[in-house]
Amino acid sequence: MNPLPEGLPGDLMGRGITVLCRDFAEESSGMDAASQPRAWKILLAFAIIYFVWGSTFLAIRVGVREVPPFLLAGMRFLVAGIVLYGWMRARGTPNPTTREWGAASFLAILIFVLDYGLLFWAERRVPSGTAAVMMATIPGFMALGEIVFLRTQRLRFRLGLALLVGMAGVAVLVGHSISMGEAPIDTVGACALIVAAISWSVAASLSRKLPLPAAKAMSSGAQMLAGGVLLTLTAALLGEFRGFHVQAVSRGAWLALAYLIVAGSIVGFTAYVWLIHHESPTKVGTYAYVNPVVAVLVGYFLGGEAIGPRTIAGTALVLVSVVVITTTPRKVAAVLHVREGEQRS
Repeated sequence: MNPLPEGLPGDLMGRGITVLCRDFAEESSGMDAASQPRAWKILLAFAIIYFVWGSTFLAIRVGVREVPPFLLAGMRFLVAGIVLYGWMRARGTPNPTTREWGAASFLAILIFVLDYGLLFWAERRVPSGTAAVMMATIPGFMALGEIVFLRTQRLRFRLGLALLVGMAGVAVLVGHSISMGEAPIDTVGACALIVAAISWSVAASLSRKLPLPAAKAMSSGAQMLAGGVLLTLTAALLGEFRGFHVQAVSRGAWLALAYLIVAGSIVGFTAYVWLIHHESPTKVGTYAYVNPVVAVLVGYFLGGEAIGPRTIAGTALVLVSVVVITTTPRKVAAVLHVREGEQRS
């Protein structure tokens, strides 16, 4: 297997992404892709979900400076949803049933309107790197949901300590009594991000039980499409169309939106699903550790966002919590129950 060439040129990376898309399309159509993908494909896919997804937080911040947040999110997911849904239909994937559209729309409210909508809104008040760190608390809220509601996880000492460490990290970022020579983040923006993280974790738990399309790409395309429509309606209800003039938006904001649609949603999603077919979920899930670090560094070097002791300490505590939570084994019975559910779906 050949290693990824150093200093990969843009055209070669483009061809690599095209290969990933082709392989994923073949797998989605039931065709056999290479059972042993080359090392450079694996590395490229990981690079995409690590660095592209990590950099989308700054792209969001650039976009919401000029475009209302819910409208910007609506444009992103409406276009990406149309492309992904249309692609899967063109390849012969059955259209979701009425029941499946209902489930996808319900999840779209939680994932796109509440999670992404609030994330876009909060990034008008909170630095992009800090927003990424706050969103990294999702595994903690998912663990709490499994302990309290699903009963698929036990509150052992290791898990409890990890949850406390994550809460401490959030407190360091938000708390007004902990200065460390750096101002805390906006309280309202921080609360919006916490609600967004909780909404995502609830959606992740409910998605196991809802009647969604069997093809994962079609399921995601339907959710994106429904989410884009609902976000646009939310923007209209909030009055975001009033006073918004398309001609007044700069080229930089349009480029940020294009980056979110193409790189963040279409290419990033393709790389993620392709990896799920070829690598273990544990390895793929490491993007949850890397994305916040990438977002903080991208925000610092490209966005002019400050990194002080408070940001470093809060980020470190949250990431330690995420690593411990995601590497803590779940109850065997719970894992078997989930596998049985996947086989029935």
